[in-house]
Amino acid sequence: MTTPQETVEAALALSKADGCIVIADEASAANLRWANNTVTTNGVNRTRQLTVIATLGQGTGMAAGSISRSGVTPERLEDLVRAAEAAARGSMAAEDAQPLVAGSSPGSGWDEPPSETSIGAFSDLIPSLRDAFDQARGSSRLLFGFAEHQLQSTYLGSSTGLRLRHDQPTGRLELNAKSPDFTRSAWFGQSAATFGGLDLPALDAELGERLAWAERRVDLPAGRYETLLPPSAVADLMIDLYWSAGARDAAEGQTVFSRPGGGTRVGDSLSGLPLTLRSDPAASGLECAPFAIAYASGSMSSVFDNGLALSPTSWVSDGTLSALLQSRYSAQVTGLPVTPAIDNLILSGTAGGPSLPEMVATTERGLLLTCLWYIREVDPQTLLLTGLTRDGVYLVEGGEVVGAVNNFRFNESPVDLLRRATEVGGTERTLSREWSDYFTRTAMPPLRIPDFNMSSVSQAT
Repeated sequence: MTTPQETVEAALALSKADGCIVIADEASAANLRWANNTVTTNGVNRTRQLTVIATLGQGTGMAAGSISRSGVTPERLEDLVRAAEAAARGSMAAEDAQPLVAGSSPGSGWDEPPSETSIGAFSDLIPSLRDAFDQARGSSRLLFGFAEHQLQSTYLGSSTGLRLRHDQPTGRLELNAKSPDFTRSAWFGQSAATFGGLDLPALDAELGERLAWAERRVDLPAGRYETLLPPSAVADLMIDLYWSAGARDAAEGQTVFSRPGGGTRVGDSLSGLPLTLRSDPAASGLECAPFAIAYASGSMSSVFDNGLALSPTSWVSDGTLSALLQSRYSAQVTGLPVTPAIDNLILSGTAGGPSLPEMVATTERGLLLTCLWYIREVDPQTLLLTGLTRDGVYLVEGGEVVGAVNNFRFNESPVDLLRRATEVGGTERTLSREWSDYFTRTAMPPLRIPDFNMSSVSQAT
């Protein structure tokens, strides 16, 4: 079988364009699923995708054409290269055109074969899962859930000499405990590059405690409540904020980060708390690609930036908006530094922040959420989002959880939540519930919001 490196080199050799970028992705994924305290399925799959980006002089500028295909054989490689060139010829000059990033020697690991995962990725997890099943059965609980692990090797080569390679492990686990009559449910999620160290019996015991809380039901009306958002819910909201933080869109007056009268809000205070929202390719446990990988151009990314080195970036520094996502082109438009997207996100306050249980203990009366789901944007100008609570909303009184309440629909803006937050806890690695299929590498703290808007009661269970 042709190696991804050989495929990249062959595609570059076939190119007749002015410039060419080839991205070869080799991925393997393993999964393990369980229901009713029993493992139900497991499996492994492998995928191969090849992307060719051709750039051609077009009028007074440079046009780009990008085509991605799966399972490209050597016999079909030239068809893919010609299709990318045809796409470039059929396009107008690209406004984001920039000189392709240059390189002079292969990056680390270029000559090595793709990394692969297997069912062995769960070797440390399975015994712990077996113990959790036994414990759950003894306590009349039902455990459902799954674990997934993926390893993707990306090889990026260009006609300007770039030869870059990155191996990305991605793992996630979701554990859901239910009462035998299915009237009560509690959820836990975690992202992980590996699954060693996860104590599933301890997690099952914690979920069991939440099911016990839900034995008492309290119905509450819609309204604004002091609310403790756990790290998972904060991750969902901050990912939405991150995906909306395009510098060009802000400069064009389209988003919550647009300055009235023109320009962006970079330099504006977003929170009175010393909150910092940042991304770092080398963040411990959240490592991601240290160079830009773009399969197509958009308002926040550019195919011309493929291979551009990424650096640690603070999007919010001590409560102040300090950067927005952008390409080299949009940086010229906005006059701000080049700060491309990075595939992780970390929110933190001052060191030594309280844990979520410690925040519960200092709550006189309020709500404790588990997670959010079905989140949708309502208004891009304020980044107003709507969505539902899920798998446990709990009433806290006098520093203790006293029961579960009904689910709600909420209407909130993550940007406005940063302004209104009154307490930030300690940051920990977490898994977004809503966006876990797309963005897993996050570390977030719990937040206290004095007046979270539960806009209506939901019948969702």
